[in-house]
Amino acid sequence: MIDENNHYRLISELAANSTAKSRIDPSLYERYNVKRGLRNEDGTGVLVGLTEIGEVFSYIMDDRDRIPVEGRLFYRGIAISDLVSGFYLDQRYGFEETIYLLLFGELPDAAQMERFNELLSSCRQLPPGFTEDMILKAPSPDIMNKLARTVLALYPYDPDPDNLSIENVLKQCIQLIARFPVLISYGYMAKRHYVDKQSLFLHSPDPSLNTAQNILHMIRPDGQFTDLEARILDLALVLHAEHGGGNNSTFVTHAVSSSGSDTYAVMAAAIGSLKGPQHGGASGKAYAMMQDLACEVKNWRDEREITAYLTRILQKQAFDQSGLIYGIGHAVYTLSDPRTKLLRDYARALAFESGREEEYELYTLTERLAPEAFHNFKQNDKAICANVDFYSGFIYSMLGIPPELFTPIFAVARIAGWSAHRIEELVSGGRIIRPAYKCVQKRRPYLPLNERGNAL
Repeated sequence: MIDENNHYRLISELAANSTAKSRIDPSLYERYNVKRGLRNEDGTGVLVGLTEIGEVFSYIMDDRDRIPVEGRLFYRGIAISDLVSGFYLDQRYGFEETIYLLLFGELPDAAQMERFNELLSSCRQLPPGFTEDMILKAPSPDIMNKLARTVLALYPYDPDPDNLSIENVLKQCIQLIARFPVLISYGYMAKRHYVDKQSLFLHSPDPSLNTAQNILHMIRPDGQFTDLEARILDLALVLHAEHGGGNNSTFVTHAVSSSGSDTYAVMAAAIGSLKGPQHGGASGKAYAMMQDLACEVKNWRDEREITAYLTRILQKQAFDQSGLIYGIGHAVYTLSDPRTKLLRDYARALAFESGREEEYELYTLTERLAPEAFHNFKQNDKAICANVDFYSGFIYSMLGIPPELFTPIFAVARIAGWSAHRIEELVSGGRIIRPAYKCVQKRRPYLPLNERGNAL
C-alpha cells in the first residue's frame, strides 16, 4: 500500500517521465510541413470545410500578399453591423432573431418571430426533479463544467436521444438553446449557496421575458433589471452567437457531429472547448488582468506606466505569467474586431451610467497602448487589435454579473451557432473528420520485463 507522500512522489516522477516522452523536436514540424494549430505559415487557417453560416473577413489579397483591412463579420451573409443597427434603431431585442437567422438562413417576419419566441419560451423549463437531482445535489465551483455535466444529464430525459434526423436534432438544439440560460443560472446559484455559503434563491424563467432578460431575472435576488442593462446583454449575446466554422469550439462541433454522436455529447464537447482561456474563457482572464493592472498602475493616465505593466506581462513577469495580454490580438482579425467596436460604444454608455468613467478610460487607453507594447517586445509590425473579450468582462461586471458567469454567458450565445453548424454538418458533411498525424517515434524491439533497466 502506497502512503500519501509516496503516492505524490510517484505521480511526480511519472509526470516528469510523461513530459519527457511527450516532447517532440520542433524542427520536425517544419520537416514534415505540419500545419501546427491547423494554421498556414501566414497565420491563416487551413481550409478544411465549407459553410454558409458565418464569415470572418479581415484581409484582402493583392499579388498573393495579404493586406489587412478593418474586420467584418457576417451572419448568413448579413453584416453584423447592419444586423445590430436594424435591431437597435427599431428598439428591438435581437438575440432571438439572430438565433432564427443562424438556424434557418433567413430573417423572420413578425409572425414567424412570434411563433419562434413562443417555442423558445415553452422549452425553457427543465424536466421535473432535474434542478434538485442534477444541479443542486451536485454543485460545482466551475459553472462551465457544471453546464457540460447538466447537458449530458439531459440525455436520459430525451425519449429519442440518438435519432439523427434533422427534425429531431433541431428539436434537441432548440430545447438546449432555450435551457442554457436556466442551466447556467441555476448552476451559479448552486455554487453560490453550497460552495460560497451564501443564501440560495431560485427564480423560475419567466415566459414573457427573452433570453437576456431572463438571465438577469434569474441571477439577481430581486429579479429586477433596467431596459438598458437587458439591451446591452442582448447585444453581447448577438455578437457572441457565431464566428464561422473555424473557431475552436465550432470546429469541435463539426468534428464530433461528423462521428455520428448525439446532440448532448456534441454540445458538451463544444462547452469543454469554449471554457479554455485562449477561447471563451478569455473574457474572464481579460477582466482579471485589467483588475490587476488597475491595482499595479498608480496613475491610470500615465502611458509609460501602463506600457511598462504590459511589457512585464509579455515578459511573463506580471499577472498570470503566461506572456499573454488577454483581449488583445486575434487569430483572424488584424486592424479591428467589429464586435469590439460595437461593445466599446455600449461600454461607454454603461460606464457613465454606473459611475465607472475612469475605468472605461483606462480600458480605452490600454487598448491603444497594447499593440505598441507588443510590437516593441516582439520586434515585428504584425497588425493586432482588441478582440471581443477585452470589453466583455468589463460590461458584464457593470451589469452585476459575477466573473464565474462570463464564459457561461458566451456559451448561451454560441450554442446558436453550434446548433446551426451541427445541422449543416449532418446535412452536408458526409465524412468523419479525421486529420492525419505523422508518427515520428523510431521503431524499436519489445523487451521482456527481466531485460528492462529503466523502470521507476
